[in-house]
Amino acid sequence: MGEWSFLSSLLDAVQEHSPMVGRFWLVVMLIFRILILATVGSDIFEDEQEEFVCNTLQPGCKQVCYDKAFPISHYRFWVFHIVVLSAPALLFVMYAMHQSGKLRQGEEGGSAGPPRLQPSQRTHHVRTFYLVNVAMRILAESSFLVGQWQLYGFHVEPHFTCQRSPCPHYVDCFVSRPTEKTIFILFYFVVGVVSTLLSLVELAHLLAKDRCQGTAANKPPAASYEQQENWSNQAHEQCQHFLPPGNGGAKGAACRVPNHYEPSALFRPQAPSMGSKASQAAARADLVV
Repeated sequence: MGEWSFLSSLLDAVQEHSPMVGRFWLVVMLIFRILILATVGSDIFEDEQEEFVCNTLQPGCKQVCYDKAFPISHYRFWVFHIVVLSAPALLFVMYAMHQSGKLRQGEEGGSAGPPRLQPSQRTHHVRTFYLVNVAMRILAESSFLVGQWQLYGFHVEPHFTCQRSPCPHYVDCFVSRPTEKTIFILFYFVVGVVSTLLSLVELAHLLAKDRCQGTAANKPPAASYEQQENWSNQAHEQCQHFLPPGNGGAKGAACRVPNHYEPSALFRPQAPSMGSKASQAAARADLVV
């Protein structure tokens, strides 16, 4: 279990940069793959070649028949699968640690040299590398699922017939604990499918999040209260400075300054017109009569 604990501690560093879906994938990886394979899988498949029995004493016949029945050991195939799945995550951890170190050096004021990347650019690079990590994980998951299906199928037969040199004739061979191995193969395949789906959901979530952030970054920022007040003051100063001489430039001449806080025309009080005053007077005269 020592090598598995080292790998688990390295994979645990990925969750600092992972969304919630990525952490679910990490739980599936650590518990339903590494832990189950290290405790249960090793006991099931450790004696598979010793318990592979054939009804012949011909030297070398048992070994060649076992090689034909299982070109690659289930246990070694799954260990290699875990190593390949962990490689992109470990590369990402190394890259993220490197970028964090560079960022700390920049904050502490390193030696003079070429211009360094801004913190926002480093964050963008780390996010891009994480997207590549998830895409490579999906590719590895799907490839190993297809490989397991092609190599072993979904059922371990208890009886295997072999005809291969140096066997003199057809040889009957028997596999140990076929039902238990079949259940474990199905379980591991289902875990692989769930892990692939989680990775696909995580990739879609990250792409959608990046698109939303890019759209928000392209939008012009809304003008604040201070900016609107500055615009009004600047317009007033320009109006006073460029006011033409003459009658139009006399004192008290109307100078229209855009007011950003002026109420709209719908709610602006309107001065009564001459027509309305005459109609009101006529109405009062009618009432008197």
